[in-house]
Amino acid sequence: MKLFDVYPLNNITITHAKGSSVWDDAGNEYLDMYGGHAVISIGHTHPHWVKRIEDQLEQIAFYSNSVLIPQQIELAEKLGRISGKNNYQLFLCNSGAEANENALKLASFHTGRKKVIAFKNAFHGRTSLAVAVTDNPAIVAPINQTANVIFLPFNDVAALRACFSAQGDQVAAVIVEGIQGVGGIKVASDEFLQTIRQLCDAHGAVFIADSVQCGYGRTGRFYSHDHAGINADIYSMAKGMGNGFPIGAISIAPHLQPKHGMLGTTFGGNHLACAAALGVLEVMETENLLENAAEIGDYLMEQLKSIPHLENVRGAGLMIGFDVPESHKDLRKNLLWKHRIFTGEAKPNVIRLLPSLALTRQDADKFLAAVREEMN
Repeated sequence: MKLFDVYPLNNITITHAKGSSVWDDAGNEYLDMYGGHAVISIGHTHPHWVKRIEDQLEQIAFYSNSVLIPQQIELAEKLGRISGKNNYQLFLCNSGAEANENALKLASFHTGRKKVIAFKNAFHGRTSLAVAVTDNPAIVAPINQTANVIFLPFNDVAALRACFSAQGDQVAAVIVEGIQGVGGIKVASDEFLQTIRQLCDAHGAVFIADSVQCGYGRTGRFYSHDHAGINADIYSMAKGMGNGFPIGAISIAPHLQPKHGMLGTTFGGNHLACAAALGVLEVMETENLLENAAEIGDYLMEQLKSIPHLENVRGAGLMIGFDVPESHKDLRKNLLWKHRIFTGEAKPNVIRLLPSLALTRQDADKFLAAVREEMN
């Protein structure tokens, strides 16, 4: 048997990692400014995170959600406190796509409606409902296509108001990333997010804040939507939640009521996953990683804006994007192969930075020096 060939691969085999560095099988060190799609939140193989998992593994790794799992309660309490959403409820699952699936399903249960408003260039996952609200026809199979999704222009308040005026009584939910990641690091304006909140309230719809990539402290606030001073009804999360251990969740406002059997999962919230997620939150808190993300992110953006030919530097915290001119179209490739620095991309010419929230000023300067050299 061979692997199903769906991933374009760099010919690099990573064998071990620490902090913001990874090493290949030839012993070469790379600076990781991408964090494996924003997954590495506290740094690779952080010793506290490793010990949390090892200690749990020595006790029990898994049992089903048919019994009490104290680690779930501990995680819910800590996540509620650190995120500032103490009165919310937590449903644990395994991935960001699964989190968005459950968020959309819960919104439909709550409202009894089918329509969902999503936005151009959105990415919410690859499973059934999640991919239906993703604006990429290349990954939407015929079986995923539905007339229940309305795609509107991102950051267009007038279009949003017009849609609610015409169809508001049919809308179950609005789902929106606070910063579009795959869409190219496009930041939702405060006015846009505030208008979504107002219209959802006025029409009885559910506001789903997709925080899978832009949440969990990445922007210097726990959820990127927090910058707009609003509360969503449901926050979806994954990626940085486990620092590489598969875990996802939705945080649910108290007015959305549960019923036995309405949501479920086999592996979600297992002992080992909760241990990993608790380790992440503990490190985030003790090492002040939200503050670090804000400080180093501001520094990176300020410095990037001073580099000639880089265009439209944007983002928040350590979720940063910038456009690369055609004359320097090989920048990302050169950073990897000449300077051994991993970065991300978005089509057609965007470099995305999603490093660990523990990125140091020294590592930021190493990256900036490489970019300056390439842009000369």
